[in-house]
Amino acid sequence: MSLRTVRWAGVALGALGVGLTLLFHWQVFFWVPTEASMGIVQRIFYIHLPGAWIAFLAFGIVAICSAVYLWLGDDKVDHAARAAAEGGLIFTTIVLTSGPLWGKIAWGTWWTWEPRLTLTLLLWFIYVGYFMVRNSTDNAERGKRFAAVVGIVGALNIPLIHMSVQWFRSLHPQPVVARPDGPNLHPDMLTTLLTALLAWTLVFFSLFLFRYAAARLESAEELRALTRASKAPGDEVPVP
Repeated sequence: MSLRTVRWAGVALGALGVGLTLLFHWQVFFWVPTEASMGIVQRIFYIHLPGAWIAFLAFGIVAICSAVYLWLGDDKVDHAARAAAEGGLIFTTIVLTSGPLWGKIAWGTWWTWEPRLTLTLLLWFIYVGYFMVRNSTDNAERGKRFAAVVGIVGALNIPLIHMSVQWFRSLHPQPVVARPDGPNLHPDMLTTLLTALLAWTLVFFSLFLFRYAAARLESAEELRALTRASKAPGDEVPVP
């Protein structure tokens, strides 16, 4: 896929994502019913839960791309892993910001070291470490391979986060959407949640494509710089 196609796909997905984001915010503020027990603070749910789902999606992509990179050594796959990791950190930050805002009113405290919150914070630190490891060695290829291992290992934390409310004593409520007997939500609440999830999925993939394209351009420029240093002027290196 050419970089021009990647950029236009990013623009299209971004425009749709922003439009749906405006729509679901309208739903949150003016359309969806107020939850009976928690009241208006429950509306943070429509920010918090989709953010978590997109973070898990992003880090799942990191793990898959990292495994393929270790197998094939294709730099394009590494670019994809790095782009997904950056998006995952953005959405994990949204989760770790919206959670305490909700928890302050629901639990009476900004933070408590309960399993799901603690494991989510650990996930954030793991992928911060992913970028630190990439730059921890003078050998770029070795740094990429170390980071790929971190990207795979970090994703193993995702099922622990998902199952933590069932396996451990937790303040988090039980799942209301991903249930064996189906979602336990008012239809309007479910519609708003799914709109938010679709909106942020499109926004994530838009950011992913833009960052992937930028990584390919950065890689091409690095190759050109190496070529200028080792060969006669005028030689050009194509975009990989």
